[in-house]
Amino acid sequence: MWLTYSVFAALCFGLRGILYHWTSQKPLNRNLLLCGAFTMGALVNGICALVFSSNWTLAALIGIQMGLFSFGANASMFKGFAVGKASLVAILTALPSVVVVIVAFGLWGEKLHAMQFIAFVVIVGGVLLVRLSNDISLRNLQGAQWGLLAMLLFAANDLSGKWSTIMEADLFPTMFFMFVTGASCFGIWWLRDLQAERARRALSLQGAVAARGEVRVSQHSSSVSLTAKPPAWSGKKTFLIGLAVGTTNAVGMMLIVTAFDLGKAGLVSAVTALNVLIVLLYTRFVVQEKFTKIEITGISLAFAGILLMRLFGS
Repeated sequence: MWLTYSVFAALCFGLRGILYHWTSQKPLNRNLLLCGAFTMGALVNGICALVFSSNWTLAALIGIQMGLFSFGANASMFKGFAVGKASLVAILTALPSVVVVIVAFGLWGEKLHAMQFIAFVVIVGGVLLVRLSNDISLRNLQGAQWGLLAMLLFAANDLSGKWSTIMEADLFPTMFFMFVTGASCFGIWWLRDLQAERARRALSLQGAVAARGEVRVSQHSSSVSLTAKPPAWSGKKTFLIGLAVGTTNAVGMMLIVTAFDLGKAGLVSAVTALNVLIVLLYTRFVVQEKFTKIEITGISLAFAGILLMRLFGS
């Protein structure tokens, strides 16, 4: 059953990736969007915890740790995309399962038998081929440090999820604490951005008042630049879209933590990494981007790994 939960988690995270890709093309504040996404996760899991009378134990507080790791991983990933080579950051963020396998073996003695290890290598290799299909060279390694940090934090989030199942923490309270923590962090970051934006507007207003003789010229040039850009989404619209995106994230996290409870951490992490294939299919059939030979090979390897995992995963 762990494989089934992992595959459905990958589907949810793939849909989340599609929505992230779509919103990245829109004029909105990403921190407010993610605040909305995590808020929806908190609402869904909080309601589920009440409906199913979950136990709010101390072990559920592991969710706070998961929320901090998730916040740091997403922030590092977006920072890497902003300052560095997107393909390099994407490659590094595809590798958390490797870290999870190593740490899970050291902490809990989780071993993979021969066929599980082969399936793991095939899946990770397929995902890496898809990621490597983008243009990348050793001369262009900007953002590598942020991608590496994101990889480690994503792995830490997965390991924390596994730890919560070992500690027998109830699913919904754990997820509630995780999403509340993430929403709080992104909300604070958005408030900081809002204050910085207000400060910039105040400074620009002071400059306009100080240079009254040039106000007419500056107004004309600013109106031209504004018409060239689409109007920014309002805070309310951005937050509501974030709530919609958060539904996929909430369901995906429920599924992956359940998979961690039933299966080995490294295998679950590797299977859920296949969410990149869902995004790739979206770019092929919706955005109309063509597959390269490397991408086709990577997709074939990934699905072959899933088949091997289905046959020999137990």
